[in-house]
Amino acid sequence: MRLLFVCVGNSCRSQMAEGIARHLGHEAASAGTHPAGQVSANAITVLKSKDIETDGLKPKSVDLFKPEDFDMVISMGCGVSCPAMRIDEDWGLDDPVGQSLDVFEATASEIERRLSLL
Repeated sequence: MRLLFVCVGNSCRSQMAEGIARHLGHEAASAGTHPAGQVSANAITVLKSKDIETDGLKPKSVDLFKPEDFDMVISMGCGVSCPAMRIDEDWGLDDPVGQSLDVFEATASEIERRLSLL
């Protein structure tokens, strides 16, 4: 399945979702409405702990993507408003930015659970 994960900063949840989805065999990308300068170190740590490739992960703008190129566009739950982009599902995940590694791990586990339901 071709998946696009969208949030505001594209530094935590959507980056973990992109990495996990690719690891599970999906074609995946992530983007933000206001991309951060870099991917969260805790997000990278969690992905690496699961033996998930992190090379090439970087914050990207939603302007780089066309929703019609994806089977599903998923908002991570940060109230993202993308007038030019459809949102098929809103996962409503709390933003772990600035929180402990345990919170990032719990977020990654929830992302894995939701991906298993697709």
